[in-house]
Amino acid sequence: MHIILVPGLWLDASSWGDVVPALEAAGHRTHPLTMPGVGASASDSADIGISDWIAATVAELDALDGQVVLVGHSGGGNVVYGAVDARPDRVSRVVFLDTFPPGEGGSISEFPVVDGVIPFPGWDFFDDSDVADLDPQTRADAAARAKSVPERVPTDPIRLSDERRRAVPATIITGTVPAMQIREIIHGAPAWAAELAALQQLDIIELGAPGDPTGHWPQFSRPGAVAEAILQAIG
Repeated sequence: MHIILVPGLWLDASSWGDVVPALEAAGHRTHPLTMPGVGASASDSADIGISDWIAATVAELDALDGQVVLVGHSGGGNVVYGAVDARPDRVSRVVFLDTFPPGEGGSISEFPVVDGVIPFPGWDFFDDSDVADLDPQTRADAAARAKSVPERVPTDPIRLSDERRRAVPATIITGTVPAMQIREIIHGAPAWAAELAALQQLDIIELGAPGDPTGHWPQFSRPGAVAEAILQAIG
């Protein structure tokens, strides 16, 4: 099976480096991506938005034969879901790594803009629960590799048009929100989670255990567990 791996903000293809070996050892072919404009200056990235990231993922998908699994971490979840919307007949499963599917018009988030791009804001910007499982060395290594992203990408609204996307089997691999809480969100169906509630086939895999939480970047803290969860999702 082809597996396209889309990183979240500030990350590139190398962020999947410790996850890929186990997937390939299981017989899959992996395609970790670096999104357009990552690390580029404002003058070279000002016109790049979320639609360009989706288009790059769709182009990779179109270059492959057969069915494809899409995996998106964090903001990369918006990207892979946009690709599912564009090619619902080509995706056998979409996997959201510590993120939810966006609804029509949804965006990733807002972050400080510096010199026309959005640099990595530093670990202190995030909640303690997001980073608690990252030791100092892992934080330093990841931060040193982080790159800016185009200003428009995190706030651009996503455009969705093919309701067949909701029939594509989906898995959430969650590190920060317990599965029971996700089920409660689905049951309550708040407006911001309408797309999540509309998924016709959703599995939830928890990475952490009670008293042993996993944060928002488990591909760094527990890559083996992430790979195992992706393999479980694929079946």
